[in-house]
Amino acid sequence: MIKNIVIGGEAGQGLKTTAAILGKALFKNGFNLHTSMDFMSRIRGGHNFGRIRFGDEEIRGPQEEIDLLVALNEETITRHVEKLAKDGAVLYDEAVSAVENSIVVPAEEIASEVNPKAVNTVYVGSILKAFGINLDCARSVVEDYFDAESVISDNLKLLNRGYEKGETIFKAPEPKSRTGEQIYLNGNEATALGALAGGINYYSAYPMSPSTGIMSYIAGKQDEMNVVVEQAEDELAAINMAIGASYGGIRTMSGTSGGGLALMNEAIGLAGLTETPLVVANVQRPGPATGLPTRTSQGDLLFAVNSAQGEFPLLITASRNQENAFYQTFRALNLADKYQLPVILMSDQFLADSSTNVPDFELQNLEIERNLIAAEDMGPDEEYRRYEFTEDGISPRAFPGQLKKQTVLADSDEHDEKGHIVEAADKRRRMVDKRARKLDRLIEDDLAEPEYFGPENIDYLLVGWGSTYGPLREAQSRLNEEDIKAGYLSFTDVWPLPTTGLEKLADNEVELIDVENNSQAQFARLIRQETGIEVEHRILKYDGRPFRGEEIFRRITEEVIQ
Repeated sequence: MIKNIVIGGEAGQGLKTTAAILGKALFKNGFNLHTSMDFMSRIRGGHNFGRIRFGDEEIRGPQEEIDLLVALNEETITRHVEKLAKDGAVLYDEAVSAVENSIVVPAEEIASEVNPKAVNTVYVGSILKAFGINLDCARSVVEDYFDAESVISDNLKLLNRGYEKGETIFKAPEPKSRTGEQIYLNGNEATALGALAGGINYYSAYPMSPSTGIMSYIAGKQDEMNVVVEQAEDELAAINMAIGASYGGIRTMSGTSGGGLALMNEAIGLAGLTETPLVVANVQRPGPATGLPTRTSQGDLLFAVNSAQGEFPLLITASRNQENAFYQTFRALNLADKYQLPVILMSDQFLADSSTNVPDFELQNLEIERNLIAAEDMGPDEEYRRYEFTEDGISPRAFPGQLKKQTVLADSDEHDEKGHIVEAADKRRRMVDKRARKLDRLIEDDLAEPEYFGPENIDYLLVGWGSTYGPLREAQSRLNEEDIKAGYLSFTDVWPLPTTGLEKLADNEVELIDVENNSQAQFARLIRQETGIEVEHRILKYDGRPFRGEEIFRRITEEVIQ
């Protein structure tokens, strides 16, 4: 059984705090859950809401139908009441005549007697009472969430009062024992943890929604993890600082969103030419220009593939969910060092700001690989050549001061093996070919083929990349339940494009369905460019909102299968 709560109100009403405390309380009670946020780009006013799905089954994304609508203002009712389930209810501060089934809790009055600023904690108590869930875990969350003893005391009182004034109208799902240890986090936190586990010592960025959460999380761990976080004056400074730190031997990372990635492009080419390891997290939002700063999109794919002028090795990988975001970030840092190239790690607002429970990360199997040359690898009279021509294109990498009596050169102009500027035609060709060989080896040894889900014999193949994973898994499962034979191919590495799995399945004469959060089917275009395979059907969404599994299912049955 799965239940869906929607909490809505204005920016500034504490919606984020309410969702955070409630989500953590449900998690501690043993439920599986998925929390997603829908914010307007303003500090006060407007309409914001969060969805919290919880239950005893695996949950991969948001749901449309609402079981409990928690309205912090009248607009929430107007906007969402039509999505209320048949036996759904509205929780509100005043009686709502337009809704038959409502829970009236005098939250403002209760809070005014203790702490008016903590009114949302009253709602948390009433929400838990609506499902008959005890307060023990919520109390521990409140104690952890706030710092001051007086604030904790006020919130505990209001939590109890909200519970007392509420009423139980739903039968809550029975939480099942989860396999192993679990943690509850959002996509930005998972990316930040992957970076910390991957050994970064330096993170430079300029705050840009929705990527800022990565920087904020790492900044909170600076002392504990021995990391320097630099909030640069702009994205140009941020990425050049990161490149300089990497050249100096420090494992480093930067992060931004689409407009910031545009500013970083020339520097990405600098990292490619100087063969400096660099990971840039690009948390996508709708463009162009400012676009929709707090919404989601997959519109940066082809721009990322064509980053910077000229030709150089580049890896683009996309996180599919919160668990994968951790491991993809760790992997991106290792591959950047191994192949001495820039890696763009693609995420988006949907993944960045959505929280879920995932298995605790298995650190014992992770190994940080720096791939730096050791002093003993060089002969006593050997002269260090930073860009030495090698069979696989990977040259010996050292940082300044690492090797005694050796100079480590880097230049943004084309150069010879030692790093000196050259313009000779033959040396230019040899250096371009050397860099290209690195990508050949990456494709052969480390490129991740897409993962397939579904039955062996299918009539339809859903194709997606990155964060559409959860909704697509739900849609694919529902299609199979309706006796529609559908499989799903989920891509994480998107450039270079892995083609083996796709070509194998496409040869079986199945109908291909591309599902993307953009208007031009960018991934389908990339597939056609690299393989010649034409994806016949396209389910696209570009209003700034994420897909829901039921939405994909409905559109496939209406637009494709009919």
